Amino acid sequence: MARCPKQRKKAVIAAISMYLELFFNFIKLVINYYDALASERVQRIEHVSAWETPIARQLARKSFMRCIVSHGDVSCTMLVRMNCMTFQKLCKLLRDRGGLRCTWNIEIDEMVAIFLYTIAHNEKNRQLQVTFRRSGETICRVIKTVLHSVLKLHSILLRKPTPVLENSDDPKWKHFKNCLGALDGTIVTVRATKENQERYRTRKGTIGMNVLGVVNQNLEFIYCLAGWEGSAHDGRVLRDALIRPNGLKVPKGFYYLCDAGYSNCEGFLSPFRGQRYHLKDWDGRRPRTPEEMFNMRHSTARNGVERAFGILKMRWAILRDTTWFSTKMVTKIINACCLLHNFIRGEVGADVFERLYIDEEEDDETDVVDEELILHIQPSVEWSEFRQKLAQDLWDARNWATN
Repeated sequence: MARCPKQRKKAVIAAISMYLELFFNFIKLVINYYDALASERVQRIEHVSAWETPIARQLARKSFMRCIVSHGDVSCTMLVRMNCMTFQKLCKLLRDRGGLRCTWNIEIDEMVAIFLYTIAHNEKNRQLQVTFRRSGETICRVIKTVLHSVLKLHSILLRKPTPVLENSDDPKWKHFKNCLGALDGTIVTVRATKENQERYRTRKGTIGMNVLGVVNQNLEFIYCLAGWEGSAHDGRVLRDALIRPNGLKVPKGFYYLCDAGYSNCEGFLSPFRGQRYHLKDWDGRRPRTPEEMFNMRHSTARNGVERAFGILKMRWAILRDTTWFSTKMVTKIINACCLLHNFIRGEVGADVFERLYIDEEEDDETDVVDEELILHIQPSVEWSEFRQKLAQDLWDARNWATN
């Protein structure tokens, strides 16, 4: 049955109304979408309006670099952990000897500043983008480039061991003739993968990396071995350092001071166990036996490696806290921090971080002759007798001075 004209008209009006309603709803969606985009852009512009344009970004970068190199040593030390003169010398050394090259849009001093600021403050990539007005890709690329250039300076910045001479007047080291320095291990927290967390778990329950450090009498690093898991024993790390092709070299007749966690054997002089040792244990008390006298002198000298680690971690915050870098990258960063530590101590007469560091408790340049090396850690009667004789000599010298 055919519809009447009146019914047909109503149907057409209803269809037109439905299509118009759909059209207006679509327009509302489009308007709301563009309103959201505009609102988001306004918020982003308000947040980064200072460097939204290329010219503004360039001006902000130059202003930050002026804070480092032109606003005085205090500002420079606070930002990159060295004074202005030392910063300029480091940039020159990395360019001439480290092979660091600038690019078409970033200079060497800014590249070095990004790297130093990262390890000094342990900042994440996103925060570095805000600070330096650079993209995340540029930040990552610059950090890796400068890191590799710093590691190329290991032959220049790592110190050669010099023994304590017979006529040494250093009150801490003069009792240990032919001693090359002191060694110890420390833990640097890392972010290990889930399957490797148990290997990196230390005896205190933290996830960390065991780092072996060897320093001379001036608290400068002679050798550093990073990469071992936190669960590894200090003695095991030392054994690995001795057998590596470019590892720790200990000529026969010379030795390093180490704590009771290492075996007392040829090349490594450890304290007597069962006796007072740490500086805080003495607290003004006088030693009563040759063994205690030896331990007190030993602790006073060996404490230098703990002070070196303390200064190192105070200067570079990336070694104090968990970082976002991989364990492989952290291993390289630890070695770079030790090299930069040596460079700063060689350039700056008075290290501000050494003055800030609180203890928990100019030597002759006589290089060690390349003689027969010690490659194994094996306790021996001869070395125990050497330690006992040294303890008795210290005790006799003390009694003679008293009388």
